[in-house]
Amino acid sequence: MNLSLSGKCAVVCGSTQGIGLAAARELSSLGAAVTLVARNEQALQEAFNELSPVSDVQHGYIVADFSDPNQVKKAIEDWLAKGNRAHILVNNTGGPSGGPIVDAGIEQFEATFRQHLVCNHIMAQALIPGMRESGYGRIINVISTSVKQPLKGLGVSNTIRAAVANWAKTLSMEVASAGITVNNVLPGATSTGRLSSLMEAKSSKTGKTVVDLQNEMIAEIPMGRFAKPEEIANAIAFLASPAASYITGINVPVDGGRTGSL
Repeated sequence: MNLSLSGKCAVVCGSTQGIGLAAARELSSLGAAVTLVARNEQALQEAFNELSPVSDVQHGYIVADFSDPNQVKKAIEDWLAKGNRAHILVNNTGGPSGGPIVDAGIEQFEATFRQHLVCNHIMAQALIPGMRESGYGRIINVISTSVKQPLKGLGVSNTIRAAVANWAKTLSMEVASAGITVNNVLPGATSTGRLSSLMEAKSSKTGKTVVDLQNEMIAEIPMGRFAKPEEIANAIAFLASPAASYITGINVPVDGGRTGSL
């Protein structure tokens, strides 16, 4: 099975921590030249130093804040104007704060829509022409298992994640003939900073301890533990590889069996 990404360039969004950083590390370990994308330049420099060296190819990074689509558009266009091209795009952005959907303000939906769907679209539109030219393209969107089964207390996230999934499915059908695949990875509960922040916020609202809340979540997972970011990264790396050339338009849950649907 060919998992080598030698000669390939990957652009990985949200890549200074958690799943994004784990994906960047894994793709670089398979031989890809990785361009990191995030808003904090110091964190980008630190993440850059963690990537595996690739012979005759340099890794890089792009500073862009996904809360501002115009900034993202300019940043990726400037990168392309320098002669760069990408074979792999990993769309990955931190989710919105939790809360019941009935309490969500319109501005929360609009901001999350821009941050996730609009910025994903900007990145894909910018990079697809180069993928077409090379005859190799992989777009992997890191979303959520809420695409299959909405998660309690994540009203805005549930709504926008589903929109991203349908955007991706539509795109997959339009670019498949060019050798470009588009797939979604759906992480379950994963040991990241986002999970910790959600647990802390819920603890302050319910009065339950973070440990108790974690135990309640783990009790719903057949494998009896949270995922490691590296386990989500493994799925991303496979879908980015030549071995996944005939897989497109699908949702791949990586959740330890938690999701109660096929």
